[in-house]
Amino acid sequence: MTSRSKQKTKDWRAKVKGILKAELKRRGFSYADLAEKLGAIGIEENERNISNKIGRGSFTAVFFVQCLEAIGCNTIHLGDA
Repeated sequence: MTSRSKQKTKDWRAKVKGILKAELKRRGFSYADLAEKLGAIGIEENERNISNKIGRGSFTAVFFVQCLEAIGCNTIHLGDA
């Protein structure tokens, strides 16, 4: 992978990480709250794992959608992140 393609990858990771963090902040959810909400829909994650995944920005689309659904987010704004 070239340094240019690595930089593009980092930009995408930062974007999805920013979107998820912004949605959590808008709703006043901590990572502990998110872990609890995920547990309520049958997804077992702990606060530390969530923090690591979001910190890296390299989580799956499935995890992203699970988080959004768990916090009651039905619409995302790509320009706001």
